[in-house]
Amino acid sequence: MTDQLNQQISHIIATELAVQSKQILSALHLLDEGNTIPFIARYRKEVTGGLDDTQLRHFETRLIYLRELNDRRQTILKSIEEQGKLSDELRQKIEQSESKTELEDLYLPYKPKRRTRGQIAIEAGLAPLAERLWEDPSLIPEAIANEFLNTEQGVADSKSALDGARYILMERFSEDAELLAKLRQYLTAHATLEAKVIAGKEQEGEKFRDYFAHSEPLKNVPSHRALAMLRGRNEGILSLNINADPDAEEGLRSYCEEIIREHLGVEFNQQPADSWRQQVVAWTWKIKASLHLETELMASLKERAEEEAIDVFARNLSALLMAAPAGARNTMGLDPGLRTGVKVAVVDNTGKLLATDTIYPHTQNLHTAAQTLYRLGKTHQVDLIAIGNGTASRETERFAKDVIKQASDWQAQTVVVSEAGASVYSASELAAMEFPNLDVSLRGAVSIARRLQDPLAELVKIEPKAIGVGQYQHDVNQSQLARKLEAVVEDCVNAVGVDLNTASVPLLTQVAGLSKTLAQNIVAFRDENGRFASRAELKKVPRLGPKAFEQCAGFMQILDGKNPLDASSVHPEAYPVVEKILKATACTLAELMGNESKIKQLRAVDFVDDQFGLPTVTDILKELEKPGRDPRGEFKTATFAEGVEDIQDLKVGMVLEGSITNVTNFGAFVDIGVHQDGLVHISMLADKFVEDPHQVVKTGDIVKVKVLEVDVMRKRIALTMRLEDKPQGKENATPREKSPRSPKPAPISNNAFANALKGWKKS
Repeated sequence: MTDQLNQQISHIIATELAVQSKQILSALHLLDEGNTIPFIARYRKEVTGGLDDTQLRHFETRLIYLRELNDRRQTILKSIEEQGKLSDELRQKIEQSESKTELEDLYLPYKPKRRTRGQIAIEAGLAPLAERLWEDPSLIPEAIANEFLNTEQGVADSKSALDGARYILMERFSEDAELLAKLRQYLTAHATLEAKVIAGKEQEGEKFRDYFAHSEPLKNVPSHRALAMLRGRNEGILSLNINADPDAEEGLRSYCEEIIREHLGVEFNQQPADSWRQQVVAWTWKIKASLHLETELMASLKERAEEEAIDVFARNLSALLMAAPAGARNTMGLDPGLRTGVKVAVVDNTGKLLATDTIYPHTQNLHTAAQTLYRLGKTHQVDLIAIGNGTASRETERFAKDVIKQASDWQAQTVVVSEAGASVYSASELAAMEFPNLDVSLRGAVSIARRLQDPLAELVKIEPKAIGVGQYQHDVNQSQLARKLEAVVEDCVNAVGVDLNTASVPLLTQVAGLSKTLAQNIVAFRDENGRFASRAELKKVPRLGPKAFEQCAGFMQILDGKNPLDASSVHPEAYPVVEKILKATACTLAELMGNESKIKQLRAVDFVDDQFGLPTVTDILKELEKPGRDPRGEFKTATFAEGVEDIQDLKVGMVLEGSITNVTNFGAFVDIGVHQDGLVHISMLADKFVEDPHQVVKTGDIVKVKVLEVDVMRKRIALTMRLEDKPQGKENATPREKSPRSPKPAPISNNAFANALKGWKKS
């Protein structure tokens, strides 16, 4: 049965991905054997026919769903069979069902439930009455009902009897799987989602004002609006309902009732029982089916919106993790602050902490702060200064630039970086283990410095959803979000590879085949025995068996090791292929690696054998041509405009450079250096129609934008990437309100700041 089920599942997924069933079946067997997605994608291309990691991730998700579907199917079949109600026709329908919704529809009539009015009516002997009136409309309901009176069963009069008979039919019809499917299809295509503000909640729910009287087709509701309205409902601000007949004229019967009538095959021709039968249809819709389907469709809307939001987060996270690293350079991290001071941390080119301090350039002696910054930068030969983009970031950037400008014997580049998640890392168990004697606030500065050197290596230490590139991430299914984001992190880490001799436990944990325990064992072994000289030494690590070695070895890199191949993505199992190539070319490995002209003369097909096919040999030649290449792009930074440091500095029409911080399905947010990201609406991303913002921009991109509108009070900035467009928005420069509890010090003007710094440098 398992083989047959695997064949069926493989056929379904292969159809969805437009690939061959044997490719999916091969991937299924590899996954069941304990292989990881990154390993399968890179090192088992012959087996899967070249399925990439995106296809394999879809396959993995669908495999879980379809296997859960089958488990539920078996449970339902067993339950109905134990009731003695499993017919061959019903069994066939259940076995052919392709979704959990369809399966639950079929199970609905047999699902154990509390006693209903329909069941009570059946117990009172009213089933024959229901059948006779439904089948023969010429009967007079009241007259026939009198034949079924039973005071002991609570049927004292004809009205009670007729109501009971209605309940029997209403419940039967509302559990008809085919009828529910028809109603669901109609509602999905034609119903509208309506949102209204709950009376008296207008002021409390101001942020949901856009939805106080909102209506749109259910099928068109984008994920961000759906999640916003659902949040409004959860907070008690909005009421939501699904209108099944938005275009129905006053007094006309619901079209859904017509669907029920047509499905049941009944006509109403002014027969004595027709009024009663019409009420059965109306009750079936209004009392049972409509409530059931509205609940289901609302849940489906939420599920769909969550999936889209999770996908948005995943794509943003991937772009952020794959951002180009600044590289192995001595770096200073500045975590800006006003009263609490600017936290300073200096790390060397491997990320090792060298020094920390706290300076107060915005509230105390500016000269002392400048001297400290200069001393740390000069002493540790700092090349880069990473400045967190939180409060006072632009003031801190200006301060650092002025210090560098006046220090003729020390030069460094300043870069504003996202500090999202730095505070989470600072207070984490991992940070406490790494820096047990370091103040929590200073740990954040270390993280800021390291994430400029290598965003991937540092950000893996932070829970993905805390990185802050999502859309309603706290409203979505947290287990699904975690699973998706963990897959993204795993794919990114393995796409880049890790330096076995410097990688942290969190980074190693994301390598294919490694658990946290194995990662800790690797670091402990490294600490005790020194650098790894070869990948083969991994086999000496406690509890790292052959399977784990097979999965992880190709993603581990050893720079300056015994074998140059250990610094490449060539898997140790394929080293014999390289030996064949060296023999054929009469070259040494040192002579061949990086020799593009020599390698381009080789034909991959000449080195194919029974174990290694054409895809693997082709990949090996590519790696030999450009060994250890980093798939991440060139390091670039945005240059913020001088004098534009606060939202009140913005003017409509300004053209500024900024960095994409978040991409949603309605547009992209851009950091232009004023502490508040601006929004480029999807319609303003390009001169052509854009269906998905991710097709145009990604997190980390450096872009030019024009200011369209500034709303200081609401802290909203509208931007456009269509630089030829004339601004149509308005400028609202209303002064910012200051909190009486914690007034913010007025920033020093540019000229005053520069003048104040003069003379700080002592010989």
